[in-house]
Amino acid sequence: MTPERRSFASLWMSVGTKFLPFADAASEQLPLGRLLRLSLFQVSVGMAMVLLTGTLNRVMIVELGVSAWLVALMVALPLVFAPLRALIGHKSDTHRSVLGWRRVPFIWFGSLFQFGGLALMPFALILLSGDSTGPAWIGHAGAAVAFLLVGAGIHTTQTAGLALASDLASDETRPRVVALLYIMLLAGMVASSLLFGWLLRDFNTLILIQVIQGAAVVTMVLNVIALWKQETRNPALTAPDRAQPGFAETWARLLGDRNTVRLLIAAGTGAAAFAMQDVLLEPYGAEVLGMSVSATTRLTALSAFGALIGFAISANQLSRGGEPHRLAGAGAVAGVFAFALVVIAYPAGSLFTFLCGAFLIGFGGGLFSVGTLTAIMAVARQHDSGIALGAWGAVTATATGVAVALGGAIRDVVSGLAESGQLGPALTGAAPGYGAVYHIEILLLFVTLAVIGPLARHSLASPATPSTKFGLAAHPG
Repeated sequence: MTPERRSFASLWMSVGTKFLPFADAASEQLPLGRLLRLSLFQVSVGMAMVLLTGTLNRVMIVELGVSAWLVALMVALPLVFAPLRALIGHKSDTHRSVLGWRRVPFIWFGSLFQFGGLALMPFALILLSGDSTGPAWIGHAGAAVAFLLVGAGIHTTQTAGLALASDLASDETRPRVVALLYIMLLAGMVASSLLFGWLLRDFNTLILIQVIQGAAVVTMVLNVIALWKQETRNPALTAPDRAQPGFAETWARLLGDRNTVRLLIAAGTGAAAFAMQDVLLEPYGAEVLGMSVSATTRLTALSAFGALIGFAISANQLSRGGEPHRLAGAGAVAGVFAFALVVIAYPAGSLFTFLCGAFLIGFGGGLFSVGTLTAIMAVARQHDSGIALGAWGAVTATATGVAVALGGAIRDVVSGLAESGQLGPALTGAAPGYGAVYHIEILLLFVTLAVIGPLARHSLASPATPSTKFGLAAHPG
């Protein structure tokens, strides 16, 4: 190689390492190509989340006429498995098998659950649409089972997949590896939201069924590619006669620190605050602001884009020594302004104000998740990765499920009172029901700020701990 070519190659390699957002997440034992392949399971999870909390909830409420409280309950059903994420993580840490795999069985069966739920969903939608002679409750029950299966698959696959990535990564790159996986989750949500919006631009039930069936097939393809030859078999680590600590012992050790408990509480209240409107944002845009199916489906992409912007700003702040609890507090403040914009969009008659609010919901949620997850990764360094990440997932997902279910119920109750005239002539129509939920979310964000505030003071008073390089790919999610 000539000196000119050698110089050009060296320059190109330095430019790639500096500007490619995930280049610094690779290591000798986990090259970038293998890492990107592993991250495909997060793309399938993001696709399923868009279907459940984006497209399907709007279609069931608006097009199929299903009550919002029932749809909210169905969307919350996948989160029945959320409290089990800590147990799933612990079981994958201590799995006993003569084959020598710890994470592979959990990811595989999680993928099967996702596929089964999505495969069952079209038949439930046919019954819900009234194109059947059977009783209506069968359609409701079928949809509930489908949502439950998808939720079980998401939680199992994601918990074991994140733990596997943490196992494969080096100590230096582990936070950035887990970060890449979370970014891929959002990338999958953005891409799926835009694709579904384009496919459903001329909406009819048949096209929706085809989209769901295609998502089921793509889920299995992506997860098999992601899982192929990733985990090395180690029979000694999974030997049936190997002594393993019990879940109660490991869980008690994790929660032995009061600051960890406070952090998990703050993560839960914040997650509930940002998630209560998950099944209501698109119906709000449809019923109150008159947006089409295609337009409301793109709201998920707008929120996810806001989250990515939040990650980039957070990366800059944390790389300069920013305090993660304060960052989470900034995300909560951004959420307060986001929900305020959504509320005033209707009386102001401004679609632009509503879109700004949707963007800020993602932006504030991104800041908040970066802050809390950066803090929980510090806790994870002292424990097994499976149970630490599972504990965060259990708390936030459970809080999300409860908030989603309550959001739909509150919307229905308040809307019923408004339509009957019991709230006075100033509060009529569908808007008051949605507005009540958004005001409760603002209140929850203030509670979150009160809980996380002492942690920020504690961290500032404590000696600084060494930190690894934090870039866009270093979000520990």
